[in-house]
Amino acid sequence: MTRDFSPGNYRFIPAVFQYSSGACALPGFEIERVRFDRPRPLAEGFAQAATYIQNAGERLTSFCACELRSPSAFTEAGFLAFNQHYVKTLAEWGLFDGTTNPVARSNVCPEIDPTAEPSFYAFSFVRPIAGQRRSAVPDFVIAGGAEARGGAGSYPERIVRYRDLSPDGLKEKVGFTVGEMESRLAEFGFVWKDTTAAQAYTVHDFHPLMAEELVRRGAARSGLTWHFARPPVVDLEFEMDCRRVSREVVI
Repeated sequence: MTRDFSPGNYRFIPAVFQYSSGACALPGFEIERVRFDRPRPLAEGFAQAATYIQNAGERLTSFCACELRSPSAFTEAGFLAFNQHYVKTLAEWGLFDGTTNPVARSNVCPEIDPTAEPSFYAFSFVRPIAGQRRSAVPDFVIAGGAEARGGAGSYPERIVRYRDLSPDGLKEKVGFTVGEMESRLAEFGFVWKDTTAAQAYTVHDFHPLMAEELVRRGAARSGLTWHFARPPVVDLEFEMDCRRVSREVVI
């Protein structure tokens, strides 16, 4: 079930303290995605995002999603420590209340030429619709998700086909992840045909699975961007996110 985040003019899918599973603009609003020409260290990225959003005449609470890059996959304890640091800025901006976080997020680790520290790759924020909108479908961002089941338990207990990189293991990992994206889309009442972009993050060759697990299911409706990167936690192997965004710029 989704919840409204009125200070940001969007609704979201509640998930865990460090991020939501997705954000969707409320009627009369759209999402602008801003990608940095090169990744910016976390503190610098937050500062530049704040300046950009405020120069656009919007409140910091309109910040609805971000895409991060980290040097390497975290251990479970390391990921928790990073997330506890990350949400401090969201709390200062009036986004995180200590329990609930409306901001969607992806955080992956480039295998080649990684960043030296956790960094911003892109961010998204909500703003009033500019001009005449051509589609009745609202803008949204679905957060990154990998092959880990929800609920209690450690990552090794929740990872689908844990440490199984066989063709069948990868097939199940990819299929599960695509299904997770479909479930998050459905929470907002959307399907793959409503997306304008989809991204996959893995260092493994998933081409043999493309036709059945992605294209036939509609996930490549607007093509599929493959980032040669690992998910953020050790032993996760495949991650995806997707979006429908009207305005995208590079700074």
